[in-house]
Amino acid sequence: MSERDAVSDRCRLTLLPAVADPRSQEERNLWFPMAEECRAGDFLEWLGPDISTTRVFSRLDDPADLVRAAAVSRTWRRFVIENNLSKSLCVRLCPEVATIAATAAVAISLPSAPAPESDSERDYRIYSNVVRALVSNSGDRSVGCVLRCVGASSTDNFPFETMVHTLDEHELVNFRPSYWSSCGADDPEEPESLTYRLNSDVCIVDDIRVQPFLAYFQYGQPIYSSKTVRFRMGHYKLPRGSESFVTNEDENKMVNADNKYMWTYTSPEFPMLQENVLQSFKLPCPVLCIGGVVMIELLGRVQKQEADNKYYICICHVEVIGRSLFTTFHG
Repeated sequence: MSERDAVSDRCRLTLLPAVADPRSQEERNLWFPMAEECRAGDFLEWLGPDISTTRVFSRLDDPADLVRAAAVSRTWRRFVIENNLSKSLCVRLCPEVATIAATAAVAISLPSAPAPESDSERDYRIYSNVVRALVSNSGDRSVGCVLRCVGASSTDNFPFETMVHTLDEHELVNFRPSYWSSCGADDPEEPESLTYRLNSDVCIVDDIRVQPFLAYFQYGQPIYSSKTVRFRMGHYKLPRGSESFVTNEDENKMVNADNKYMWTYTSPEFPMLQENVLQSFKLPCPVLCIGGVVMIELLGRVQKQEADNKYYICICHVEVIGRSLFTTFHG
């Protein structure tokens, strides 16, 4: 048995619950100095940063436990930081984080005296904050995150049926119906998409809500829903500040091309009801939207318009529910 193994065994004995000690007084006198030696030291220093130690720390699945471990001593903190344990936990809970190449913390206000910080320490702080936000029970703090409309794959009657109307929760605005309409299609499987910019480069998204439009001014009051809906999240590939948005003069439909985006998350498909209600599509788990762009893919058409016998999809309201993080990533 090596000296390190012997010390490890002695340390384990000190962690056992207090029970009747079957050892003789002579044995206790022998072990007492060893226990004191272990208690006064740091078992990480005795064990060293081997693979088994890393596996033990990797079993921690609560960010609070990881922060507590890092607060035990300088040795423990250095071990947690140098082994990127906060990022590893973050990736386990949120696979989108694996796409991040580098991080940069952006201060909301200028600090009076910024403390020097290594890259590893900065990453530890950033990923600890992210993973804490992912697991926190903060549903009551989730709010609408949509900032602007980026573009639609098609628009039937621009600007009167522009996707900008989907940001208004009222079905009538200035005595006119408020909704977005796709162009008509002969093929009921032809998809459409609506792309939105969120109010932060990094958001945690819990829920996306979509309301199909009921055309009360048409015979039979048809509802132009899609068959299913799917969501993508990511960032614009072009340099920061160069992205364009829907305006009163431009529907910006070409911006929806996939080659303009890096998608870090794609949801499963959700069935959409052919009902004029705000339908909630709860994501399987909170998603870290890295880049602040959300695309809503409307897959399949169910309703023909009697006037031209073509299939349409019409949406009157969209909400992206989540919360913004103050940390900004540059990937």
